[in-house]
Amino acid sequence: MDSVKFYGTATIGTKGQIVIPTEARKELNLHEGDKVIVVRAPYSGGLDLIKSDALEPLIEKMQARSNKFIEAAQSIKQLADSENQK
Repeated sequence: MDSVKFYGTATIGTKGQIVIPTEARKELNLHEGDKVIVVRAPYSGGLDLIKSDALEPLIEKMQARSNKFIEAAQSIKQLADSENQK
């Protein structure tokens, strides 16, 4: 799924709702009740829809990296503090 694919068009209804084309729903395994995150596409001025459960693994990786960064920063601070006490 590395390339752009055109699925069709959708019309915004009176309540701001759109219908995602059937082919897209099938290929992307989207079902009634699924949560999607809506973000502004930075270059096209359009919208991206991201299935929320697809973000969970990414968030977990980011949290793990963040924790490693915090641990490294704490170690550096401890080293600096011990050098300053000499």
